[in-house]
Amino acid sequence: MPHSLRNTVLLVLAGILLSGCSTPFTTLEETAADVHVRMDSGFNADKCIWLGEVTGTEGHWYSYLFFNNDAMVQGSLNDIKNRAKKLGANTVYMIAPQDFTTSFTVVGNAYKCG
Repeated sequence: MPHSLRNTVLLVLAGILLSGCSTPFTTLEETAADVHVRMDSGFNADKCIWLGEVTGTEGHWYSYLFFNNDAMVQGSLNDIKNRAKKLGANTVYMIAPQDFTTSFTVVGNAYKCG
């Protein structure tokens, strides 16, 4: 195989591999699609049942170079929704996002509301 053709094939393969990393590793489970994430000060939990704290994270020290910021944020939101749904929650009130160099983590309280 000529040198330039081999380089072109390698470049195309690398592009295909990296394009898959623009989506989050953590996918949203179907059952968690109805979980709402709230970050606004207007959220009132008076008529909700607190079910516990939940965290969501995306990215690792060995994979963060292949994810863009949007994918890491979306993956962490998918993760927190999945974890909240496992507790029986339908709402997560976000406490604080943590943006690290190698990952993105969100922390919140899971509630069962109305």
